[in-house]
Amino acid sequence: MRNSLQFLRSPYMLLTLAMLCWAGNWVVGRAIHEQVPPFTLNFWRWSASLLLILPVAWTPLRAQWPLLLKHWKWVLPMAAIGSAIFQSMVYLGLQSTTALNGALLIALVPVVVAGIAAVILGDRFSPRQGLGIAVSLAGAVIVIVRGDSAILRALAFNTGDLWILASVPIWSFYTVMLKRWPAGLDRMSFLAAMALVGVVVQFPFYAWEWASGRHMVVTPASVSAIAYTAVFASFLAFVFYNAALQRTTPTVAGPFHHLHPAFTALLGIVFLGEQVGWYHAAGVACIVLGLYLTSSAKPAA
Repeated sequence: MRNSLQFLRSPYMLLTLAMLCWAGNWVVGRAIHEQVPPFTLNFWRWSASLLLILPVAWTPLRAQWPLLLKHWKWVLPMAAIGSAIFQSMVYLGLQSTTALNGALLIALVPVVVAGIAAVILGDRFSPRQGLGIAVSLAGAVIVIVRGDSAILRALAFNTGDLWILASVPIWSFYTVMLKRWPAGLDRMSFLAAMALVGVVVQFPFYAWEWASGRHMVVTPASVSAIAYTAVFASFLAFVFYNAALQRTTPTVAGPFHHLHPAFTALLGIVFLGEQVGWYHAAGVACIVLGLYLTSSAKPAA
């Protein structure tokens, strides 16, 4: 059993699994958007995730409560960004823009991560790593626009795009600041704090949706969606992502976000019956090549 889990020690595998979990979250959200309003889904996903995390984290959480309070200036903003702020900004943006625009803007995360890491951590990237980021970004764009340059030329932007564009440095900052993890802080203790903060911060948005008459339709599909997002998007994905950033640099981790649209397309093909195109193969090939260039390169001195 121990040998079978050795692969989970690789930060690259952890990042890949995190992106797969988050890609599934986009597919689920797209499939049940008429049954569950966005803020309602985010609130209940973190509420259910908190119930899942607490039994696992209770013992270390009790022991580390003073440590969490000591580092509250790091814990509170990181927990709020990871659980509520970033996703809420994306949800606000998607109220008036398209999923295509949103995916293209989110694909900028690796570029912004590299810039913020250079400023805050002095994590300079080599020319080979820069090339890897560019190649993987090209692959993500190919998948997102389905290999059609006319889609790019026809893009139109509005205020919703500004919300999503503003969310890019927010999530990039979260990624970089994971390298400032407080010494001795248990991962599960932080994840429990994140879930609790997420429920508290997300509640006003949920209450606003409820007051405006946008209620969740309780069906097997909607309940299953909340269960998936709680277990995979809110629990496992953050366990994988936070652990990976302790074992690699933000500059190396950033381009793995380009796996997100690739996995989203793959899951859409499997579960939503979407068509397979040449652009899937071409885009994934570029993403994989870009990840290889970035992860195998020696960082700049």
